[in-house]
Amino acid sequence: MASPTPPANAFTQHDHAHCADTTLHKAEAVAAEKGVRLTPVRKRALEILLEEHRAMGAYEVLDRLAADGFGNQPPVAYRALEFLVDNGLAHRVRRLNAFAACMRPGEEHAPVFLICRECGEVAEAGADEVRQALLGAADRLGFHVERATVEALGLCPKCYQEAAQ
Repeated sequence: MASPTPPANAFTQHDHAHCADTTLHKAEAVAAEKGVRLTPVRKRALEILLEEHRAMGAYEVLDRLAADGFGNQPPVAYRALEFLVDNGLAHRVRRLNAFAACMRPGEEHAPVFLICRECGEVAEAGADEVRQALLGAADRLGFHVERATVEALGLCPKCYQEAAQ
């Protein structure tokens, strides 16, 4: 079976509106397949995360949800974000204490986040090699991996080039 086309990322030129729209449609299909409801507040939280390729804190998402009339109590954002993470539609980026939309919803993967320390953009990189190495190491120890995330901090191509000048 051919591997899926990798999604566009923050560090490449791409039609971001198409990128976000495609990912949202995939997320809606995943939710339907799982039989879970992508309620208006959950969908709006995902749309907010998809607006930019960067991780957002829960309070930033909450402010945006409140501006859209969904209430301004922290549980509103935390419940929506928890639902998205639990259903593979978003990821928690622990280094930033923030959340990012999953760019590969419905695909089994171990995301690798490349976080630019200068501009804050976050790219979710496909890392099948890392996943296979992790699963192999776990298997040798009789361990079953349920979820794994790798986070790398550095400079995106644009910030690296600017720093080099």
